[in-house]
Amino acid sequence: MGITNFAFTLSYTLLLFSLSSAALSNPLSDEFINEINNAQSTWKAGRNFHESIPRAYFEKLMGVLPDHKQYLPKLLEVDGEPTDLPVNFDARKNWPNCPTIQEIRDQGSCGSCWAFGAVEAMSDRTCIHSNGKVNVHLSADDLVSCCWTCGMGCNGGFPGAAWHYWVRKGIVSGGTYGSNQGCRPYEIPPCEHHVNGTRPSCNGEESKTPKCKKECESSYPVAYSKDKKFGKTAYSLSSDQNGIQKELYTNGPVEAAFTVYEDLLSYKSGVYQHVKGSALGGHAIRIIGWGEENGVPYWLIANSWNFDWGDNGTFKILRGKNHCGIEDSVVAGLPAV
Repeated sequence: MGITNFAFTLSYTLLLFSLSSAALSNPLSDEFINEINNAQSTWKAGRNFHESIPRAYFEKLMGVLPDHKQYLPKLLEVDGEPTDLPVNFDARKNWPNCPTIQEIRDQGSCGSCWAFGAVEAMSDRTCIHSNGKVNVHLSADDLVSCCWTCGMGCNGGFPGAAWHYWVRKGIVSGGTYGSNQGCRPYEIPPCEHHVNGTRPSCNGEESKTPKCKKECESSYPVAYSKDKKFGKTAYSLSSDQNGIQKELYTNGPVEAAFTVYEDLLSYKSGVYQHVKGSALGGHAIRIIGWGEENGVPYWLIANSWNFDWGDNGTFKILRGKNHCGIEDSVVAGLPAV
């Protein structure tokens, strides 16, 4: 083989290797998804997002700031009395008269997961503890824009501080983007980061934090100050799974923060356990139940990436091992109803 042919062959081989490495390093590629499924058996991966979406987009969605544990509320003292807990529990079925528990919201192109996990669980608990008499969508828009002590709005925040804010300042009502529901509906539109859908495509740019407007939409009949709903208490829970289960079983869904890895982006079904990919950042979600699947214990999680991600917007994650930190940053509180 001549020097010219050898150089061409070597260059071509390096090019193929480079293209193969790029495909494998893209967490949204078919190759990466196949690697996930070949590496384990407790969960299935599939395509949720278009593979052209850059990694930086997902990093911006991870809105739990690194030092968030410094802002956790006081630890709740739990009595040692054993509770007869069921093997499987789903808050959606346990409190069917509270429609917010069924819902999956969309944080849009904003690192506001810390606010979404909070207002979702607060809304659920307001209904639960009023025996279904008070059904309200607490406003993620109000919390993400007006809580100065909670962090940096769309650039990330502290879940624990959000629960303190609910107790101290209160949060008005507000539904999803374009719903015209409540005092301050969410202002950031959902975008089509999924494979098929009718929403506008994501441009990869992070949305700016909405302005703190202490007034309701003109069509809403209640004044801002009169619309506020307050928390009575805010607290954090120890990482003991039994204590978290007891709290969830007694008082309703809780908020938790954990580390998201690249493989979770492609979750479809089963009990998630991290097997491949690097960390994207801290993310907040709502725990709505627990159970066992094929002998594997799990937490049932409601995410804030719309209903066409994962299993209708939800996923299951390994329970009892503090997997990805899911059990060491759980926060909750009780409503003033």
